[in-house]
Amino acid sequence: MIDYSKIISKTVREIKPSGIRRFFDIANTMENVISLGVGEPDFRTPWQIRKAGIDSLEKGQTRYTSNKGLDALLLEICRYTERKYGVSYDCRREALVTVGGSEAIDAAIRAVTCPLDEVIIPQPSYVCYEPMVRLAGGTPVIITTTEENEFKLTKEELLAAITPRTKALILPYPCNPTGAIMNKKDLEEIAEVLRGRDVIVISDEIYAELTFGEERHVSIASIEGMKERTILINGFSKAFSMTGWRMGYALGPAEIMTEITKIHQFAIMCAPTTSQYAAIEALRSCDKEVERMLEEYDERRRIMVSGFNKLGLTCREPKGAFYAFPSIKSTGLTSEEFCERLLYSKGVALVPGTAFGEGGEGFVRASYCYSFEHIKEALSRIGEFLAEL
Repeated sequence: MIDYSKIISKTVREIKPSGIRRFFDIANTMENVISLGVGEPDFRTPWQIRKAGIDSLEKGQTRYTSNKGLDALLLEICRYTERKYGVSYDCRREALVTVGGSEAIDAAIRAVTCPLDEVIIPQPSYVCYEPMVRLAGGTPVIITTTEENEFKLTKEELLAAITPRTKALILPYPCNPTGAIMNKKDLEEIAEVLRGRDVIVISDEIYAELTFGEERHVSIASIEGMKERTILINGFSKAFSMTGWRMGYALGPAEIMTEITKIHQFAIMCAPTTSQYAAIEALRSCDKEVERMLEEYDERRRIMVSGFNKLGLTCREPKGAFYAFPSIKSTGLTSEEFCERLLYSKGVALVPGTAFGEGGEGFVRASYCYSFEHIKEALSRIGEFLAEL
């Protein structure tokens, strides 16, 4: 018999499976479950986007594209980024279409990380960053952001974490799971620390279009002196409700993008052709549809935050993405205990805050990309659960 323990990579074996998927998989085995666990919009992809994909199939446009992606899509991505965030990129040298934002993050990390390099990761944050750094041979350096600072990365925290081995900072704002954003003043303070240092920012801006209130998203690449030291990651899954289309992109300095494209070339070849044609239409004509979805998310956000607070689970107002991050510390349960007992006793699936790093202990993530009825029923069951504790 072959000894697989001698075959499988030690690095891979030591990586824990996603805490999000664990609860999602359990919920799938149960009946009458209300899930607020997965960050996937419940809106259909807007019709004109779907039609563009269908039209491309009917025309037989099913061959490989260039590694970088369709020229027309690269052009639209750069136009969109300049129009929305005031950052200009050369679509021929500074842009790449990827298979979702996750591939772009992975390729960016691998392109700049050597063994023993340190990559700073604010947490709680998306589950993929730390494993991807480890798979690249790097050393994750975790900064635990706090509720008192609205889960923002501060200048002082960053200064304390930087060492001569620091190669990159992952900037995950708007943030999954906390809903935190970084405004222009916050970003300028981070930029002040980084200017003059050979540290690259990998800025995950997948939720850029999903911000609420008067403070709309600001990209750190738009801050003076930061475009040259930023790899901007974005995509179509969240804002355009295109999760299954698997469309993302990376923008950055030409010298780095050449290397990221090389990784993409050997690992992926090119992003799905049909999805690329659909994405062109999304960028050209779907601003109103995105705004309509944002307005409904905002209403759901208010209902969910108000509901948690009325139940005695303190929940700060999330200003971005589509997640609430209520505190469950008053229950005396750990995040894992709370979510497991809630799921098995009341059939409501949330994600423990610890799935997003140890700093998530005492919190749970609830997604509000579900219907009003769905959210209200979940809150009702949570109320019953709390009453029985």
